[in-house]
Amino acid sequence: MSTQVIGGTGDSGMDRPASQGPVLEVRNLCVDFGVDKKWVPAAIDLNYQVNAGEVLAIVGESGSGKSASSMSLLGLLPSNSRVTGDVLLNGKSVLTMSPAKLRQIRGNDVAVIFQEPMTALNPVYTVGFQIVETLRLHNEISPDEAKQRALRLLQMVELPDPDKAFRSYPHQLSGGQRQRAMIAQSLSCDPKLLIADEPTTALDVTVQAEILDLMRNLRNQLNSAIVLITHDMGVVADLADRIAVMRQGRIVETGTADEIFNNPQHEYTKALLAAVPHLGQGDGNDDVDITAALAAATRTELQSVDHDELERREQEVLAQLAVDRSVAPPTAQPVLELIDVAIEYPKQGRVPAFRAVEGANLTVYPGQVIGLVGESGSGKTTIGRAAVGLLPVAAGSLKVVGTDISGFRPSSKELGAVRRHVGMVFQDPSSSLNPRLPIGESIGEPMFLAGEAKGGELQKRIETLLDQVELPRSYRNRYPHELSGGQKQRVGIARALSLRPKLMVADEPTSALDVSVQAKVLELFQNLQRELGFACLFVTHDLAVVDVLADYICVMKRGRIVEQGSRDQILRSPRDPYTQRLLAAVPLPDPTKQRERRELRAKLMATTD
Repeated sequence: MSTQVIGGTGDSGMDRPASQGPVLEVRNLCVDFGVDKKWVPAAIDLNYQVNAGEVLAIVGESGSGKSASSMSLLGLLPSNSRVTGDVLLNGKSVLTMSPAKLRQIRGNDVAVIFQEPMTALNPVYTVGFQIVETLRLHNEISPDEAKQRALRLLQMVELPDPDKAFRSYPHQLSGGQRQRAMIAQSLSCDPKLLIADEPTTALDVTVQAEILDLMRNLRNQLNSAIVLITHDMGVVADLADRIAVMRQGRIVETGTADEIFNNPQHEYTKALLAAVPHLGQGDGNDDVDITAALAAATRTELQSVDHDELERREQEVLAQLAVDRSVAPPTAQPVLELIDVAIEYPKQGRVPAFRAVEGANLTVYPGQVIGLVGESGSGKTTIGRAAVGLLPVAAGSLKVVGTDISGFRPSSKELGAVRRHVGMVFQDPSSSLNPRLPIGESIGEPMFLAGEAKGGELQKRIETLLDQVELPRSYRNRYPHELSGGQKQRVGIARALSLRPKLMVADEPTSALDVSVQAKVLELFQNLQRELGFACLFVTHDLAVVDVLADYICVMKRGRIVEQGSRDQILRSPRDPYTQRLLAAVPLPDPTKQRERRELRAKLMATTD
């Protein structure tokens, strides 16, 4: 079976070792879970194969059976599971192996890259110790030899300081560095098959692009077969050779990346692709226009820029921000206004105070949606938390609904009065909702505590809010664990709207959701914003989401706002090199366009470096 390789410069089939036949064959695989004395199917009659040096992407919504079927290949499912069918690894049946033989295969012949490295890595051991342990478990080598191989692995995954990473504990590394360390551990025994379960979901677009480049390079070097489990179609377009689309436990369509993206046959595949937000969607332009604009900016602006010029340009932009206000009428009173704001985290024990934001100037007018974007650690969430009074302002002025809260204590009555005008939607609805309260009580609690409503009036308000977020009124008696991720996020939005806020702060509200669920939540959010007219500070690293929602965009880098302007100005004609790199890192749900974007990003990185 021929396979078309999707890649950038130097990523053609000629550059990789020739395929050596199927590494993994899955035949009539079924996975069931025992629930209430009944077998509930999670995967039904799955059939696929993966060749050496090939990437098979398994895509679909949460609950489609992607992870359950893949974890069954290694016997990693809980005791209430039942697995039937046949799984062949290099021609040998895996499901009939003894537990001891299966333990030998795990990590040696088959490795897994998990979605969240912080939970997959042991927090009480250094990264180096964990890699050495894996090496010595599967190979008869000395501790010194294992250490040298571990250091070479950390260098191969392009960690900036392998020696430091070797000595570091997981919490001392950034998200992208932890993911690289886990990849190094997974590759320590040169596995023939690599299962990557949502390896980039929690990462920024720039770190995600680096991890995808790394996985592509390692695929070429090691000639391993890769099973990529994801719901991010941009990642699929960037890395996959072939795609299997799953829905309700079944594979509904398979094909090459070009076939699935350019000529999908199944209605579910078409709906899945249509739900993917992408740059250009906000005004009807397509991604080719944006890539062309970025390429033009690269040619005309960045070819001869040195570091002094970059610093001078950044200072010019910062100076301009004081007068570069929104497109809203200047006569309207701002709902949120930051003037030269500095925010710092106070000293804790031996840890000194850390200034996370410096010199921030930002204005949000009534009815306006402002997108606050940037990498992790850029200060986005810090500004969002300060806007609702959860962090003190170290310098400057921060006004919320006309009141300067920069001098208020967190427990002051004045700040409590201001907070009644502010709602907040959190990134993870599961952890932000009280698991002991029915969702009706969670929605009604702010109104009851604020004295807005009680008794029958409170119940009517709760029902109205459930109607507004398009949840059945009967759900008021359900608990959070009885709802899906998208439904829990709707509850979070309803609770944030309960006091009819003038300002909504949304902190990454869709990053943990599937693309189809994300599309529904974003559409709901847009409709509510138009209907109720609240202003919104939308914090995210997903530029495609900002393109759909925002009127105005602020770009943050290392605690400073380096560029801000209208959506079209920032996304179509970015001035700052950092913004250009950020846009070039966004994966596109199209293999051909993504190859062009990847090549452009490489040029931008080389030029600005």
